[in-house]
Amino acid sequence: MAQQLISKTCDFVKHKLDGAEAGHDWFHVERVWKITKIIAQHEVCDTLVVELSALLHDIADPKFHAGDETLALKISSEFLEREGVDPATIEKVLFIIKNISFKNRGELPADLPIELKIVQDADRLDAIGAIGIARTFNFGGFKNNLMYHPDIPPKLNMSKDEYKKNSGTTINHFYEKLLLLKDLMHTAKARELASERHVFMENFLQQFYREWRVDQ
Repeated sequence: MAQQLISKTCDFVKHKLDGAEAGHDWFHVERVWKITKIIAQHEVCDTLVVELSALLHDIADPKFHAGDETLALKISSEFLEREGVDPATIEKVLFIIKNISFKNRGELPADLPIELKIVQDADRLDAIGAIGIARTFNFGGFKNNLMYHPDIPPKLNMSKDEYKKNSGTTINHFYEKLLLLKDLMHTAKARELASERHVFMENFLQQFYREWRVDQ
């Protein structure tokens, strides 16, 4: 029963995200789902909630829907209800979808459920390392942001509203988010996986600056 629901959810998400921006498409969701399952093996958790949340977490990313943070909840709730999922499970999944985003970290309650920690870790892992670099530059191109400007410093400690409106350079995004994620991981397995990816990004930035300063 659970596996059939997961299979239907995969099909639903693939269809809904057909044509989505490449950093937030089905392949992103699939990677997060796979990482989620790896982390979940090392934790005591509700695996159905974890998998459903991972699959539905970007079903309607607010960045692509005029900042609407309710649409993903509505789409997910309607889908899960159609599939006969019990209300308690739906509530847990919606809580994760609502609170997974980096920009919402300042609004989270102190005692987070392990299921949210796992899915959030998986989503953050896909935002760093080689894949994270590729996704960041893809989204920067999608937004027509500058790749880098030596006279535009990163904006640190932004509020949620400032973060949502920010259209800085792609390189600045490393300092505003990506390089912060390693130390925000909740689970031991995620911290282990994040370490290598973090070093890869640091090495990339060093090489980027060397190549940028062609005459030095």
